[in-house]
Amino acid sequence: MFHVFNASLSGRVDSIKNLGYIWHPKLEIYFIAAKETMKSGLLPRIMAYAGAVSIERTWREKGQDVNRKVNLSDISNIGKALNDGWVITFPQGTTTPFKPIRKGTAHIIKTFKPIVVPIVIDGFRRSFDKKGLRVKKKDILQSMEIKKPMDIDYDEETVDDIVKKIEYAIEQHKSFLKVMSLDQLKELEKNNIKRRF
Repeated sequence: MFHVFNASLSGRVDSIKNLGYIWHPKLEIYFIAAKETMKSGLLPRIMAYAGAVSIERTWREKGQDVNRKVNLSDISNIGKALNDGWVITFPQGTTTPFKPIRKGTAHIIKTFKPIVVPIVIDGFRRSFDKKGLRVKKKDILQSMEIKKPMDIDYDEETVDDIVKKIEYAIEQHKSFLKVMSLDQLKELEKNNIKRRF
């Protein structure tokens, strides 16, 4: 993601070749992650230093369902990160596709009124294991589509309205869950040829 963001900021379209943009990268990039995940091993601890905004999940901990109140210091930490730079959040809270969007994401949007840029990531789950470290299958083409900023009325729209907009924007609404025809698959394969690195 870091490479794609910096390549896009440097004016590159559909390419991360010629890594000259690395000399002047955008460094104010943060990501929201569960506190328990960021303490689960050496690599997550290193990643936590690279810009994690750790939060305590209110619905799950160590594989068990829990029900606890929102920690307000987590919300203020997200606000500080938004004031400093970009904040990446994974609104479903998981890599599993078509899971429901967490309402906390919509609450953050209503509270801080940021510019929301949806990103659609394709091919990651088929290529890597759940942790993203081990390759499951080779030759799966991956893409990351950065869409136009969402049009959100922060004062008038409800949390549920924002959740619905996010579902459509990141293509995780149930209407996107369909079987493709043979012609659509051929068209997709033509586009995959363009994405080869």
